[in-house]
Amino acid sequence: MSPGQEPADFASLARELARQPTLLDTMNSVVGQAVRTIPGAQEAAVTVKRGAQRYRTIAATGELALRVDAIQYRVNEGPCLTSLLSRDAVRCDDVATDPRWPEFGPQAGSDTEVVSMMSHGLFLEDEDTIGALNLYSRLPAAFAGLELSVLDGLATHCAVALTRAAEREQNQHLRRALDSNREIGIAVGILMASRLIPEEQAFEVLRIASQRSHRKLHQIARVVLETGELPLP
Repeated sequence: MSPGQEPADFASLARELARQPTLLDTMNSVVGQAVRTIPGAQEAAVTVKRGAQRYRTIAATGELALRVDAIQYRVNEGPCLTSLLSRDAVRCDDVATDPRWPEFGPQAGSDTEVVSMMSHGLFLEDEDTIGALNLYSRLPAAFAGLELSVLDGLATHCAVALTRAAEREQNQHLRRALDSNREIGIAVGILMASRLIPEEQAFEVLRIASQRSHRKLHQIARVVLETGELPLP
């Protein structure tokens, strides 16, 4: 990719990522773009870790990436994990012989077809979350000639898209929770008025109806809003 092409390509990528409806769709677009535009990349994946949670591969282009990542998470070492902690670009020309990862390298070399890897840390706005964009190849030294500025640009767009998509999904969850709480509050008010009972008892009536009918509380509340009565179990 020539320097003159990079801005147009990244602008197109930014528009594509902004159109994705979910976090998973966004990250799938990122790893797909990585394989299409990074020379030598045969597969790609994105790894994240939030707080004390385990490492997770949230998007991958294929089975090879998932298998390699699983080995890294199990032995707690590898190019991806090194990049996650340092947030730098980490290149490996031959995983089986690289002395930096004495457990990961031999296992990955014998159990998978991976030979080369390139990982780039993601600078995420959430300080409690770390992430990395990972590239994989079945050829030796596949990323030795890679211009780092190209990977820097892709990793930056990946980090921005990941942050925005996560915020968007969180806002959607919050809106749904607020809507549910509003419906429950109105249903409690209807039961208080129709049965002449206090608020605590009205909520308990909703909760019992939810348990007996094996339906969520907000679903029971919606029936009360629509009919004025509790649904029969």
